[in-house]
Amino acid sequence: MNASNTRDRILDSLQDILISEGYSGVTLEAVARAASVSKGGLLYHFPSKAAMLTGLIERLSGLAEEEFREAREGGEGVVRVFLRTSLPQSPEERELYWAVIAALRGQEDMPEEATRTVQYLFSHWGSLLHEELTDPVLAEIILRAGDGLYMSAIAGLPQPDPALTRSMIDRLVEASDKVRRRP
Repeated sequence: MNASNTRDRILDSLQDILISEGYSGVTLEAVARAASVSKGGLLYHFPSKAAMLTGLIERLSGLAEEEFREAREGGEGVVRVFLRTSLPQSPEERELYWAVIAALRGQEDMPEEATRTVQYLFSHWGSLLHEELTDPVLAEIILRAGDGLYMSAIAGLPQPDPALTRSMIDRLVEASDKVRRRP
C-alpha cells in the first residue's frame, strides 16, 4: 500500500467519523481503526488530531480551488457557480462542513494555518464576485445570500421551498448579468 493511499484512507475515515459522530468522536485510535492502519501508521502521516483536521481542510481546499477555477474559466460565470455551490449537494457534505466548522470554532489549539485556510476559502468567493461585477453592492448582496444559503443548509435550519430558492438565484443572476464585467 503506498503512502498516498494510506493518507487518503485516513482522511476518508476522519471524514466519516466527523459526519457520523462529530469532532468529539475523533480520536487517533478511532481514525486508525476505521482506516485499518496502526496508530503508528496514522502518526507517520498525521502527528495529532489537529494535523489530521488540517489535512482534511487542505483536501477540501483543493476541491474549492477547482470550483474557483470553474467560476473564473467556465462559461457559467462566478455568480452562477458561487450560488450553485452554496447549496450542499448531499446530507454527507452538509454534515462534513458543519463538523469542520464546529471543530475550528471549538478548538483553541487548532493550527492557525487551518483557520486561515477556511477564512481564505470564504473570502476568496467575495474577491471573485467583486472582480466579476461592476456593482460592489450587488456583489456583496450575492456573497451574503450565498453564505446564508450555505450556513443555513449546513446548520440544518428549515430551507425555503426549492422553487423559491431557484427563483431567488435566478433573480440574482439576472441582476448580475447586467453589471458583469466582460473579458
